[in-house]
Amino acid sequence: MSALKPSKAIKQVKKPRTSPISRVRRERGSDVFQTLRDMAISYQLKPGERLSEIELAQRLGLSRTPVREALARLVTEGFLEPCTRGYMRRPLQVQDVLDLYEARMAVERECLRYAVERASAEQIAEMQDFLDTSRKAAPGTAVRELVELDEAFHNRIAAMSGNGELARMLGNLNERVRFIRWIDMEKVGRDSTQKEHGAIADAIEKRDRQAAAKLMDEHIALRREQIVEAVTQGLARIFLGEEVAAAK
Repeated sequence: MSALKPSKAIKQVKKPRTSPISRVRRERGSDVFQTLRDMAISYQLKPGERLSEIELAQRLGLSRTPVREALARLVTEGFLEPCTRGYMRRPLQVQDVLDLYEARMAVERECLRYAVERASAEQIAEMQDFLDTSRKAAPGTAVRELVELDEAFHNRIAAMSGNGELARMLGNLNERVRFIRWIDMEKVGRDSTQKEHGAIADAIEKRDRQAAAKLMDEHIALRREQIVEAVTQGLARIFLGEEVAAAK
């Protein structure tokens, strides 16, 4: 028997292509998850609201399978919790927010510690360039955009830590406290945040871990009464609407 020609042998071991249908399903599932996660982050899914995959699928004009998968992932990520006949958006409670801020502070401290030790000169220079650019944001910039800039700064520190797991944990925590940070940013203001970022960046550049840690703690920490006030305002906005909450 004659040996197979090289070209034919290669064809025999060639891996099958991914089905276009499977690829579309994956992409659609990712879109559904992102949509529902955005709704959870912004509390379009209200605290304590019971969610049914059937009702959500009808509301979004989707099939039940990607909705079911997305809801299960949102439980894992801490946005929802299982309940009878479905899921529930986790309540917006003071103790839960306190727990999230404590966890965020712990993760940020570790990210900062490793960043001081490991960050390259190029990474530090890029961080300083980013701060220079973010300072040019117009005075009337929307609060949500200011929070995005703030998160981008902290994400850079996480990236400089060289620890992907810490960066992933910080990303999840940021998403879960983002609604509260939108409210808090309205009071803190852009100028104060920018100054604190600049001081932290300078401490990292000097490789001064102790000073950087102190500055970071002061930058992140919220007192219990501040969280109580933010949660109260948040609940008013969710259930009463922006105008009524502002009037209060």
